[in-house]
Amino acid sequence: MKIKYFQDTDTLYIEFRSAEVAETRDLDENTLLDLDNKGDICAITVEHASDRADIPHFSFEQVAA
Repeated sequence: MKIKYFQDTDTLYIEFRSAEVAETRDLDENTLLDLDNKGDICAITVEHASDRADIPHFSFEQVAA
């Protein structure tokens, strides 16, 4: 999983796995969902991310099964 924030365009890109994107769907006017040829999610793009997400305060936690 990779998370990239592009400050110059205020875009947040969350890649769940590296795969060839077969389709991109608009979830709303500022959110895009990338799907592979099986319909599985590859990535999400969030435009105007600083207004829609708390970008400076990011945390990650992996919980053991």
